[in-house]
Amino acid sequence: MRMRPTLSWTPPHDLPPGTTDLQPVAEALGSGGVLVLSGAGISTESGIPDYRGEGGSLSRHTPMTYQDFTASAHARRRYWARSHLGWRTFGRARPNAGHRAVAAFARHGLLSGVITQNVDGLHQAAGSDGVVELHGSLERVVCLSCGAFSPRRELARRLEEANPGFAPVAAGINPDGDADLTDAQVGDFQVVPCTVCGGILKPDVVFFGENVPPRRVEHCRTLVDEAASLLVLGSSLTVMSGLRFVRQAAQAGKPVLIVNRDPTRGDPHAVTRVALPLGQALTTVARRLHIPVARDAAAGLQSPIL
Repeated sequence: MRMRPTLSWTPPHDLPPGTTDLQPVAEALGSGGVLVLSGAGISTESGIPDYRGEGGSLSRHTPMTYQDFTASAHARRRYWARSHLGWRTFGRARPNAGHRAVAAFARHGLLSGVITQNVDGLHQAAGSDGVVELHGSLERVVCLSCGAFSPRRELARRLEEANPGFAPVAAGINPDGDADLTDAQVGDFQVVPCTVCGGILKPDVVFFGENVPPRRVEHCRTLVDEAASLLVLGSSLTVMSGLRFVRQAAQAGKPVLIVNRDPTRGDPHAVTRVALPLGQALTTVARRLHIPVARDAAAGLQSPIL
């Protein structure tokens, strides 16, 4: 499965308008067996920008492609400088009301699973178990030569040692943890190799233009098959890696419900699209179902990323 480097999508004029009626979402969750598919929009209330919404990072930033990363030492230096700086801020993000509501729905047995397109670990930090990270996680690093995995914390320490005093001021942080830096700010940033074989290190995330592991895709397909309905949260569904599961669910006659403020590429397959902020929408649904949502993620939950 190849994640197509589609960076934009123009909604057709005949898409049905969004609604503020949460009743279909509440009914689906109340019936149970809901599979959640989340995107960058669920993390915006945690301070992580999305790609395509208002003020999205694609207006100022083109994500690294797998082809550029593997072909160019200069591209890798630029990526790791920006990612190393972004990691310091990205790792301080905490789950918001949307993440906590999803975890609450799961605890009450209403969900059949959670698939996320995000790499921020915030679903897990909010208490969700068994989350399928479709595009991987920034918490891990993989060697492209020997395949060895290592913790991102370890790489961060090595990069700090190799680049003492590296602390430029970034223009912004992106959904992939990449900070906006100029080439001058990147300067002669030193990239470190794999400690096992000296090979090229890459975050264990799916770059644009890279393949999502086939076994992960098949696992997600199985989750769709087993679900009663699919609830999409905060994804424009522009890239095929998420859209294909929406199409699969619709073709199987399973209700697809979307909560996203802007139109999505999956709207023609959905029974409803709720155009409300995710935290507000999901906590409202939780209240209707008499499900308590934690006020914050501080007590008894794992810390995200750092």
